[in-house]
Amino acid sequence: MTPRSKNSDNLAGQGDLTTSGERSKLHKVTINDIARLASVSKKTVSRVINESPLVREETRDKVKAIIKEYGYIPDPQARALAFRRSFLIGMIYDNPSPQYVVNMQRGILDALQDTNFQLVLHPCERGDPQVHEKIERFVSQQRPFGVILSPSISEDDALCAKLAGYECAYVRIASVEFDAPHQNIRTYDTEGAAEAARHLAEIGHTRIAHVHGIKSFRSAHERLEGFRKGLKEHGLSLPKKYIVEGAYNFDTGVSCTQKLLQLKEPPTAIFLGNDEMAVGAYQAARKAGLKIPDDISIVGFDDTPMAARVWPPMTTVRLPIREMGAAAAKVLLSFDGDERPKERITFLPQIVIRESTAAPKRLD
Repeated sequence: MTPRSKNSDNLAGQGDLTTSGERSKLHKVTINDIARLASVSKKTVSRVINESPLVREETRDKVKAIIKEYGYIPDPQARALAFRRSFLIGMIYDNPSPQYVVNMQRGILDALQDTNFQLVLHPCERGDPQVHEKIERFVSQQRPFGVILSPSISEDDALCAKLAGYECAYVRIASVEFDAPHQNIRTYDTEGAAEAARHLAEIGHTRIAHVHGIKSFRSAHERLEGFRKGLKEHGLSLPKKYIVEGAYNFDTGVSCTQKLLQLKEPPTAIFLGNDEMAVGAYQAARKAGLKIPDDISIVGFDDTPMAARVWPPMTTVRLPIREMGAAAAKVLLSFDGDERPKERITFLPQIVIRESTAAPKRLD
């Protein structure tokens, strides 16, 4: 048996060493050797080799210097395996509001600045019978580092179970709690809607209507429940005739408001489930010859940029969508390290009072 070289033992242990060329001849340097010599984990060395952005610059330089000194050459097959995930962050959404989607994208991009990660989008239809298969195809083709799920697709437990089976990391944004704290950004839509109800009741409205979103969206139920709660605190109810289902888009904002205004006793105030439907309500009110807020008060939800740009500027419930997107992306990036948040990140909506609401005229 050929005796082992003392220098070979030193490299595998704690000793030092001859020239790098002599070392490489005496002992094939492994990724474990590099990790030990750099006092980092094997995973960190792998990240450095694969140019992952999730390594501090100081650590990256140290590992690269040791790799160069010891002449380490990564195993091509192992490196290919490390690339089974790309530096892509996927955003999967089925929200019909373009402004919501744009704001969410901006937030995610804010968090991805100064990293090597890129954002890739996948719109879907939750009601599509093949939605899971299409998302599976997206994940298998793009091989994202992870995905962010916005409402309402974020409420699909079966989809999340499949993503976990694909070993695809995900963070969902939803109005209720799902999964572990590091996989769920929670929004308190119920409380935001209650704030809208309180505001309208406090300025004197009693005939108040609500246009909610699509029934398959959990947010629609949360906002309806919260609105009822806020009205109840002021001794008011929400009659069935004053509840209409919209689809979170401009056209249904128009049609649902028209339906409410045709009632024998039309409401003096309407709370709509998002700003886009609320802008539709503006058009319906003007077509009916009504002035806002003199004849009817209108409240939206989300506080998208359009809310401050319409005339009169819209009272709405602010849900910080851009900040939510940024938070979700930051949490997702933490999945490749040991700094996952231990507590759930939450966002509490707040009402922003502008000029689309005022005390009602005296009712006959």
